[in-house]
Amino acid sequence: MEKKADKLRDFYLLWSTQALSQLGSAITAFALTLWIYEKSGSALHTALLTICNYVPYVLMSIIAGAMTDRWDKKKTMLVCDLLAALGTIVGFVLIRRDLLQEWHLYVINALNGLMNTVQQPASEVAVTLVTPKEMYQKTSGLKSFSRSLISIMHPVIATALFGFGGMNVVIAFDLLTFAVAFLVLLLFIEIPSHTDKSEGEPLIETVRQGFRCLNENRAVLWLILFLAGVNLVASMFDAVLPAFIIPQPNGGEKVLAYVTATAGVAMLVGSLIVSVMPAPKDRILVILATMLFSLTTDNFLMALSDSPILWCIAQVLGYVPVTIMSTNLDVTIRETIPTDMQGRVYACRNSLQFFTIPLGYYLGGWLTDMVFEPYMAGLGSGHVFLRLFGEGKGSGAGMLIFLLGVAGMVICTVFWKILDKYRNKAHA
Repeated sequence: MEKKADKLRDFYLLWSTQALSQLGSAITAFALTLWIYEKSGSALHTALLTICNYVPYVLMSIIAGAMTDRWDKKKTMLVCDLLAALGTIVGFVLIRRDLLQEWHLYVINALNGLMNTVQQPASEVAVTLVTPKEMYQKTSGLKSFSRSLISIMHPVIATALFGFGGMNVVIAFDLLTFAVAFLVLLLFIEIPSHTDKSEGEPLIETVRQGFRCLNENRAVLWLILFLAGVNLVASMFDAVLPAFIIPQPNGGEKVLAYVTATAGVAMLVGSLIVSVMPAPKDRILVILATMLFSLTTDNFLMALSDSPILWCIAQVLGYVPVTIMSTNLDVTIRETIPTDMQGRVYACRNSLQFFTIPLGYYLGGWLTDMVFEPYMAGLGSGHVFLRLFGEGKGSGAGMLIFLLGVAGMVICTVFWKILDKYRNKAHA
């Protein structure tokens, strides 16, 4: 009888090395945020890094998914990783010659986003192909576990490396982790092939098939649209957070790193919970309830406190449910959508669920710089908003974070009513 470890050998290799590479990328992204905020002091300028990464991802995902369903998954992942690494090498050379400017980083991030657009659906299908169906929840929990570790480790490591040797050391570490992941995938991992029913069909038809498949699975479609609303709120929060914490008297770059790392600890706890908990009878209920709790507790406590300890507690309350939600969503999609359609469906999911992220980052940065910070700076002494959200730079960001909590509560309430009938059907 084949042992479970043998069945999951390729998954373990793929998961662990890709997670290492993702850690390197996350460290670079965090260090670049510090680098740009040091130079500009602008929430919008730092948000543009993520915007440039997500825009090609959102615009091209549908076509990319249709193409990757036809392509060899291993070769697709290798080529995309290599091209993204070349962009990072260009950034490294510019830094070494002291020529790096903000717009260079925006271009490099756009290239990385484009490569991730093609690589991500190929990677999702690859995980399905190397994982026995009865182990989907376990492997989804392990993926959440690695994402949690990355969230814990990357801000602290990035701050340390950035302080020790600047962007030179950060990017060198990123390239090292890429090399490990690339070589292991190239030499030691076998990804099974699968029959693609779309072979020979026009590309536009395969795109339509992805949307038709989603339309036929309305519960999954509504869940994706719900997560699009959640992502709008969450990405605005992420764009605002540096502008909220760094200027505070009790804040700064190190505190931002600790608060961000705490979110990773919370996700780690959530992944441990989900890896041992039995499969829930109502995954839709779990997804809705966890997001309602997350979006309200994190935002309200963060905005109404001025203590780093309370900020960290807010992150724990906000991010433990995120991992539980993402695992249940992942299992729902893998169990519902046929394997030979998953590349197209994941690509459609990426466009529908993630198009709000660049929009959210832009709105969060713009509203902070142009609306809420000037508004709070113009209030007279003793105003109720100053008592709630503090005075000085960062108070406007705090007010916006509070309002994002209200928006998250409204989104969860609306979609709870929409998805209720699908929950009833599932239990009929």
